[in-house]
Amino acid sequence: MKNYFVDLHIHIGRTRSGRAVKITGAKSLTFSNIIRHARDYKGLNMIGVIDSHSPEVLDEMEDLLKAGELQEHPEGGLNYGGMSVILGSELEINDESTQGPIHVLCYLPTLQKMRDFSKWLKNYMKNIHLSSQRIYISGRVLQKKVKELEGIFIPAHVFTPFKSLYGKGVRNSLAEVFDADLIDGIELGLSSDTSMADQLAELHRYTFVTNSDAHSLAKIAREYQKIEMAEPSFRELGLALSKAEGRGIKANYGLDPQLGKYHRTVCAECLAYNPSFDEACSVCGSVKKVKGVADRIQELRTSKGNQYERPPYIHQVPLEFIPGLGPKMLEKLMDHFGTEMAVLHSVPLDSLKQVIPEKTAITIDKARKGQLAFHAGGGGKYGKITD
Repeated sequence: MKNYFVDLHIHIGRTRSGRAVKITGAKSLTFSNIIRHARDYKGLNMIGVIDSHSPEVLDEMEDLLKAGELQEHPEGGLNYGGMSVILGSELEINDESTQGPIHVLCYLPTLQKMRDFSKWLKNYMKNIHLSSQRIYISGRVLQKKVKELEGIFIPAHVFTPFKSLYGKGVRNSLAEVFDADLIDGIELGLSSDTSMADQLAELHRYTFVTNSDAHSLAKIAREYQKIEMAEPSFRELGLALSKAEGRGIKANYGLDPQLGKYHRTVCAECLAYNPSFDEACSVCGSVKKVKGVADRIQELRTSKGNQYERPPYIHQVPLEFIPGLGPKMLEKLMDHFGTEMAVLHSVPLDSLKQVIPEKTAITIDKARKGQLAFHAGGGGKYGKITD
């Protein structure tokens, strides 16, 4: 068994021809750029590309297979020089059983099964080329199709105020929309962590995953997990999510929830902090609020959240959040130490000081030790480091 760094939620911004896939994604976020950046710059061992259903993306993967740059793993996934690429699709469910739109992640083991899935999806959505599109079937029907294709099904960023399971998708329980037995894991999102999510008793049975939901190359691996597996393949990922045969997530690495964009409740107009959702904003008088994840979880709370079986959730500050660490200095770190994973996990403080200013090196070290203070984010605005 070995430990692997894994980020399972990375968007395609554009195809190689320049066609939009994730409209809000960066133009540089092509499939070829993603796999190179994730392996060589970020230092990841497995990634999930969750717009793989888009036909032009599938064609690019096919061409890379023919050119020998990718190889299909016999146990599922595509191998890119030692890094595994898991083919996924983010979809939006919003039917008579939901209170609002819900995003979900569907992963398939092979290129052919993803092609089959793409052809099937085309019958139930308006634009198969785009990311995160509404699919005009129920959540349970989608789950059954994913399982028919031997896939993995995970509700995405489940507490985000918009387009998520608990944000506005259900009143109280996931059973309102999904078959609980056909869920393979729960993606927490940037504004919550394990201790917060475990306050919902119905989630105790599931493995929690922490992913970047990257809309640019820089955002890849802002959240990820360390998974113990025999090798980086689709089958091994499934075993790890099921905590079977000695596989499993060893640690989740994610933002301190205070750094997330939706941690606290704020005024929708001026973004002032508003501890009460029912009262007018004390700054501008607006009655419109964006309910924070922390407050929503308290509404749904059915447990003390003391699940002892969970792997550690390690609050981690991505390098791009570090004050004073600009692109040139970050590039200097990469030139010396290889990857972001190395800087975040293994490079000693004294070595950092030899490459970048001491103050910045100390801030990175404090971030690794969980010694920084934050101003909490909300209403779509990230929190900030205050140290």
